[in-house]
Formats: sequence, C-alpha cells, structure tokens
Amino acid sequence: PWLAPGLSSTAYLFLGATMTATSVGITARVLQDLGKSDTGEARIIIGAAVIDDVLGLIILAVVSSIVTIGTVEASTVAIIIFKALVFLGGGMVVGAWIAPRASKLFARIHTGASMKFAMVVAFGLVFAYLASLMGLAPIVGAFTGGLILKPEYFEPFDDPNYVVDLKAAIKEENVDSRVNGKISGVLDAYTHKHIQTYTEHLGYFMVPIFFVLTGMQVKIATLADPKVLLMSVGLLVAAVITKVAAGLVAGKGVDRLAVGIGMIPRGEVGLIFANMGKGMGVMDDTLFSAIIVVIMATTLLTPPALGLVFKRR
Repeated sequence: PWLAPGLSSTAYLFLGATMTATSVGITARVLQDLGKSDTGEARIIIGAAVIDDVLGLIILAVVSSIVTIGTVEASTVAIIIFKALVFLGGGMVVGAWIAPRASKLFARIHTGASMKFAMVVAFGLVFAYLASLMGLAPIVGAFTGGLILKPEYFEPFDDPNYVVDLKAAIKEENVDSRVNGKISGVLDAYTHKHIQTYTEHLGYFMVPIFFVLTGMQVKIATLADPKVLLMSVGLLVAAVITKVAAGLVAGKGVDRLAVGIGMIPRGEVGLIFANMGKGMGVMDDTLFSAIIVVIMATTLLTPPALGLVFKRR
C-alpha cells in the first residue's frame, strides 16, 4: 500500500498475483543461448518456474473470483482454492482417460496433421469453457488441457511427411544399424514435437497481436508521471529482491544467485495477469502502466545479469 496508496483491496490482490508470475520461456531461451540448459541451476529454475506458474494460476483464479463476487472472506477464498485444485487434479485424471479415446475418435475422421492440431485446440477450448463454468479463469482450464495431452496420445495420427520420407530413405539405403538407431531416435523426437511446431506457428500470429493490444492499453502520458515512475522503481526492486531471496534456498551444489536471477522475469505470464486485471476494471491506468514497466524491466534485466553470473564462474 505504501508503494501504491489509495487502491482497492482487489487491485492489491491482482498486483500480488501478477508479481508471483515467472516466465519459463524467457529464462529457458537465455539458458539455451548460454549453453547452460543441462546444468543443475537450469533444472531448478525451469522446475520452480513451472510450479510457480501453477501456483500463480491458482492465485489468479482466486483473485478473479473475488473480484467477480465482490467480497474477501476466508471461507470464500478456501472454496475457490478448493475448486481450482479440484479442477486441476480432477481435470488431469479425467482427461488422461478421455484423451486417448478422443485421439482415436479424431483419427477416425482424419489422420492428418490438421486433425491433430484440431484436437489440441478443442481440448484447450473445452477445458477453458469448463473452468469458466466453475467460476475460474479460462486460462486455468486451457493450462489443464495442455497438461493432459502427452505425445503418445497422438500416435494414431500420421507422422510428419518429412519423417516418413526420411525413414523410407534410410530403409532403402540399408544404413548401419547403429546409425539407423540414432537417426530414428532423432526422427521420433521431431515426431513428438510436431504439434509444438503447429502451435508455435499459431503463436507467431497471435502473440504479436497480444503485445500490440497490451501496448495500446498503456497510456503514454502516465509514464511521465513521477508517481508512476516511483511506483515502478519500488515494484521493480521488490520484484528482483524477492526472486533472488527465493534462490538462496536452492540448496548446495548450485549457484544460488543464478537460480534467483533466473526466476526474475515476469514476461508473458505477467502480461496476461495484468491484462486480465485491466479488463476486469481492477487496475487503473497508473497501476497498469507501472506493472508493464516492471514486466519489461525484469525481462530485459535477466539475460545480461544471468550471463554475467555464469561468466563469473
């Protein structure tokens, strides 16, 4: 409250939810570029970031429901948390039973890549709708739908054309069995990542639109307001210190500072939370602009800081 005085309790709740987020994608890419993806620090960062996002989604479900209901009571919060946990856990259990059967049903219609992609979209939309029926944020449902879908559920569908052609060429050329095994392993990995390729292409179209819409909501005039700048600096300091402090409990044998810095970026996850708060009328232009500044700063700060920490070693 002393950093952003005069806001409603729901605004503070949404601010806290946004600050809990950690961007897995940004840190994973930085670690990959540094050649540190297989280190102990990388495994801790990625694992903790995924758990952080799950907890963040639960917090988002609680906060968004509180905003909708309009009251903040312990019993209400407990019920919402219970619903979120039941949806995540129950959705994964029920979905694990439904997914292989749905996969066979979709494959009966068509075994091509387009139907494989349609199945992924259908799962995301259906679970997002089910989450909204339970009074939870649709993003919680979409996330649950993604957790359910495993590579083996797509086996009834055809392999990508290039994988089929390469396997046929290898078979015709009588390649050495050892080399054949390595090549087959690589091709199988690409087969499992096939659906990721399609969703990435969708992301290339949708993500820029998301960033443009987010930028359009930022009132440029507010960035010249000393109150916004002061709030941004205070939130940025809190955002950095809390994540670095969390890295100090990473345990022995790893660079704790690297773990803490790797958890700093809020990235696209924080933007989603902030946009939801703005869309629900909880965040005013001042708070929204301050949060966007913090998200951008943490995103830009992490790559060079993480590089310096690893070079120090």
